[in-house]
Amino acid sequence: MESSLPEDPGPEAIEIRCYFVRERNALAVRGSFSPLYTDYYIHLMEHRLRNSEEDDLAVKDALAALALHLASRPWNEAIAWTLSWQDPLKNIFVTGSNRDAKITGRVFTEDVRERENNLFFSQTTVDGEGGRQSMIEVEKLNFFEIGEHYYEQSEQRVGRYFSHGDEDYVLITSQPDCDLDWLQNLDDEAIKTLDEDEELSLLETRSYRFECGCSQDRIFPLIASMSSEAKDELFAGSETLPANCPRCGARYIITREALEAFQKAGG
Repeated sequence: MESSLPEDPGPEAIEIRCYFVRERNALAVRGSFSPLYTDYYIHLMEHRLRNSEEDDLAVKDALAALALHLASRPWNEAIAWTLSWQDPLKNIFVTGSNRDAKITGRVFTEDVRERENNLFFSQTTVDGEGGRQSMIEVEKLNFFEIGEHYYEQSEQRVGRYFSHGDEDYVLITSQPDCDLDWLQNLDDEAIKTLDEDEELSLLETRSYRFECGCSQDRIFPLIASMSSEAKDELFAGSETLPANCPRCGARYIITREALEAFQKAGG
């Protein structure tokens, strides 16, 4: 008898819509992030990960800020943001790709490098080209403000984030000949009537989902490529080895038996 249980559809994709604001020469990018946040919390529960309320809020804001920025960028780009925060000491990491429409992130609170200042790093990779990195100092643990500071310092143009509603955010960036006075004077209330007050032209719609793509199968080749001595040191006399994904924090248990089976199968 076949199971009547529905198949797990996996993470739900969210839509991000990109508009050109006519007469103002600006790009408006908007998305509602509730489904993505739900999948983020499901991920934490599945892997028994617990963050402080402050850290969860920071990750959620970082995911939204990055996704909106990513949607404004060319299709062949992938971007990673890392915030190195000093008090309390932690790293907040988010990354996303336009190539596979995935975005993920996590908090690091162990083995974090101490620095003199809070630093924000942005790394961009482009298909067929070399990557580029920028770094700025930051003062507040607010990813929307950090994103605006990044636009000012690294992009050399204006980019502003707004709240359109509960877990619904908008990024507006200046384009050539932008009406900067208009952009600088916008606020959350003005954003709620933007489509009534301005002429918007839909350019494209992009989709993103909270998903890393990591799995035990991707970890096996890394360990299998090590020497026997290195493996023995890694397992430290145990038959199991805990492994965490550096991108999303997912927890896996690697067993010697499964690793040996992988190698015998030609892995």
